[in-house]
Amino acid sequence: MKTRKAIMVLSVLLLSLSLFANGTTETREAVIEYTEDASPKYIFMFIGDGMSSPQTNAAQVFGGVNKPGRIELDKLTFTQFPVVGLQYTQDSTSFCPDSASTATSLSSGYKTHSGVIGLGVDRMTAGETIAEKLKEQKDFKIGIVSTVTLNHATPAAYYAHIASRNDYYDIGLQMAESGFDYFAGGSLLSAEEGDKSLYDVLSDSGYLVTNDRDTILSLNSASGKVYAISPVLQDDGAMKYAVDSTDDEIQLKDFVRKGIDVLYNENGFFMMVESGKIDWAGHANDAVANIHDTLAFDEAIEVALEFAMNHPEETLIVVTGDHETGGMTIGYAQTGYNTAFDILENQKCSYVAFDEMVNAKIEEGNFSFEELMSMVNEYFGLVAPGEESPVEALVLDEYEYARLNKAYNDALSGNTDGYEESLLYGGYNPISVTLTHIINNKAGIGWTSYAHTGLPVPVYAFGSGAELFYGAYDNTEVAKRLMSLTDVE
Repeated sequence: MKTRKAIMVLSVLLLSLSLFANGTTETREAVIEYTEDASPKYIFMFIGDGMSSPQTNAAQVFGGVNKPGRIELDKLTFTQFPVVGLQYTQDSTSFCPDSASTATSLSSGYKTHSGVIGLGVDRMTAGETIAEKLKEQKDFKIGIVSTVTLNHATPAAYYAHIASRNDYYDIGLQMAESGFDYFAGGSLLSAEEGDKSLYDVLSDSGYLVTNDRDTILSLNSASGKVYAISPVLQDDGAMKYAVDSTDDEIQLKDFVRKGIDVLYNENGFFMMVESGKIDWAGHANDAVANIHDTLAFDEAIEVALEFAMNHPEETLIVVTGDHETGGMTIGYAQTGYNTAFDILENQKCSYVAFDEMVNAKIEEGNFSFEELMSMVNEYFGLVAPGEESPVEALVLDEYEYARLNKAYNDALSGNTDGYEESLLYGGYNPISVTLTHIINNKAGIGWTSYAHTGLPVPVYAFGSGAELFYGAYDNTEVAKRLMSLTDVE
């Protein structure tokens, strides 16, 4: 019986590969023939915002082994899933799309403009997301989790339909109207912009809105509709970067575990989980913050996998990104064929945390370059030319030292708008972005952009119906295949 099934799988895969190359609708139908008995009722959709192969592999290299004669990756949980596909991310306006349009494709199965959420190319016609369809047609419970604000583009794409991703207050109103059962993670942007606070609107709509740690950790299936806000947030309303977090703080994995507790029922549930700050770290070209958030994302996926092991015939886990951010590469001109990711362990905080410390020093006045170098050594392990270091690579050369000195002067003078400065800093604090570039380059990591790129994004799948995600296809197919599996229209 096992041999016969293996032959069936191989036949379907060979057929799928030939059809996927043409991107035809017959692809979906061919694989559905094999997966027709699959009927997942517990579905986890994980989206690493800005995460493609470079981000995933950087996290694996970071934890791996790099010794002469022994080069090994520290494989992530989701990179070992048995099914791997590839989705193309272009939207109706660009091959370098944004999160609004790509998340709309992933959630609803159609293309739209960059900056548009849940509306078609005409920016008027609203469709229905996989989450909305499952709620209405199957009585699934629905959860939306994100490390960033919950009315940001990616989470909003699962419940909102609006022409501009920047209309945060209106998006928040649609969040309350969705009737979804569990929201968790960051706070809300522009929450006080309207006549009534969005938090009050949510409360009036029957949600328990809480940022109390003990209340969050006690949530269960009897808690009703919940919006659980992380008790510890950064100034932008998002959860802290994983590299800046402490073990006693609520992590993304904890919100996934609580989500299971709240959503579990006999009808089924759908939970979308976004790690949004992989993207933000990519924009800032901070590899360390990027890698640590990718690792935290993987820990959250591991929680879902534990659930799947207890419900093997009923659970589907899909992991992907919406686009790639930063043009991250493993390999840098000056390091040739070598990498030294162990150097990255000397960076002790994210660019955001370092910016806060630097800005505080600048506000105090009389912030000298020597004082900055002391902070650079403490938080990045780097030292000035000629100084001693237990790691030779952490000694700045004269060129790197000059770059940092220019960044220091530009930060104090506000010289960041020139052509050269825009290329050097991308709108970020000159000091922190110069430091991350230096330490990234020494480790063997390069960046091409402060924005999104057009790289395709892998899709990893595990569980009931996972076979449907083999091959290469448009990002709209992710939603369409989920809809086919769950038999919603």
